[in-house]
Amino acid sequence: MSFVLAIDQGTTSSRAIVFDASLTPVASAQEEFAQYYPASGWVEHDPADLWQSVLRVCKAALEQAGVAPGQVAGIGITNQRETTLLWDRATGEPLHNAIVWQDRRTSDLCQALKAEGHEAMVTERTGLLLDPYFSGTKLRWLLDTVPGARTRAEAGELAFGTVDTWLIWNLTGGASHLTDATNAARTMLYDIRRGRWSRTMCDLLGVPMSLLPEVRDCAADFGETTLLGGRIPILGVAGDQQAATLGQGCFAPGMMKSTYGTGCFALLNTGTFPVSSQNRLLTTIAYQLDGRVTYALEGSIFVAGAVVQWLRDGLKIIGAAPETQAMAQAADPGQDVVLVPAFTGLGAPYWDAECRGAVFGLTRNTGPAEMARAALESVGYQTRDLWEAMRADWTGDGQATLRVDGGMSASDYAMQFLSDILGAQVDRPKVLETTALGAAWLAGYRACLYPGPDSFGDSWALDRAFTPTMSETAREQRYAGWKRAVAATRAV
Repeated sequence: MSFVLAIDQGTTSSRAIVFDASLTPVASAQEEFAQYYPASGWVEHDPADLWQSVLRVCKAALEQAGVAPGQVAGIGITNQRETTLLWDRATGEPLHNAIVWQDRRTSDLCQALKAEGHEAMVTERTGLLLDPYFSGTKLRWLLDTVPGARTRAEAGELAFGTVDTWLIWNLTGGASHLTDATNAARTMLYDIRRGRWSRTMCDLLGVPMSLLPEVRDCAADFGETTLLGGRIPILGVAGDQQAATLGQGCFAPGMMKSTYGTGCFALLNTGTFPVSSQNRLLTTIAYQLDGRVTYALEGSIFVAGAVVQWLRDGLKIIGAAPETQAMAQAADPGQDVVLVPAFTGLGAPYWDAECRGAVFGLTRNTGPAEMARAALESVGYQTRDLWEAMRADWTGDGQATLRVDGGMSASDYAMQFLSDILGAQVDRPKVLETTALGAAWLAGYRACLYPGPDSFGDSWALDRAFTPTMSETAREQRYAGWKRAVAATRAV
């Protein structure tokens, strides 16, 4: 039993990676699935796509690796967070499509709760803000909208879960209705200081507590599956950004990572103390091991890699993401095009659900190259927003360097601009897929196959360090231009 199977269920695709006893990936499989947009600002997934794609990639990765189920010490799961599912406990049939974390359909509900003065209490208990991003208001919408859902929920016939819970339920044939502390912390229903579901929050949102899964440590027993040809225990679970924090070895207070996937998510480890943000960042759980909670400050950007997908699928000016690097380098340096990619609103530190995207500085000569450069630079600007907020909230040591990962971190242009606009070093690790690495480590740690946090953190390896080359004057002028663009976008 010298292998671990990591499941990485993301917003646009599902992956499975087989890691060996030295935490080296030996095989992987990936499968994209459909995105559904039933109305403006609404985003959904077919729950069957999430489950079946995971099952297929798990089988494919094990077959590619030539690894039998009896050789797998455990499964680690990491997942897109906040995405909300509701299903029948008896049949396992979903009552509705999954409502994706990007979905904004509950904006009016969030605004109403704010107007009633509830946000301070919500933040005190959950560390979150009243925003459609989180699961609680999505679940409320399902209960209020799907015919018969509320009556059946109150009768104990239904189960709620984020994607990790949905996968565990299916892997175990309905035997396990479980989640981990990091995913629970993103629902707006969990008291992160007391470590339990909040009756106050459930009452506020009209959620019967019988719907909720049991919460466990990130490295714990989550049941076992027999669907891959033999019995394999599920031993590790963490939301994707928390798993990436682990994979980046950010175990010490003050260490910070930023993951560039569909969105961008920066986490700053604050240790055993939950720091209350004064700059509209989130206070969340970084990980929970052996019953001990480690907290983090988090800033969420809704559109990072998704802006490159927009160039490809919306504007159709690129065929593949890597083309943006050469295009950005070839762009006219005399043009100052700024793109604010608020396609589904703005995340931290603005939390403006109604804002939509805009482009500034267009000229008659603006073309695909300038748009590609503006798209890549928009990610750097948004990260600077988070960086400034975290510097204001965090008074401890650390944060001189940012560790990056995710698909967009492979772009040298984007990472160099990020370093320039931050005025700080940006470190890219040799293993970019730190999300799957973190999930694998959790399962292997629970199975006593992998070392503890300290030794694992020491194994982090640098691929390239990006250091600032832009003058401070230019940096501040560029960032001031971004702030003006955001203000103008929000004023529309």
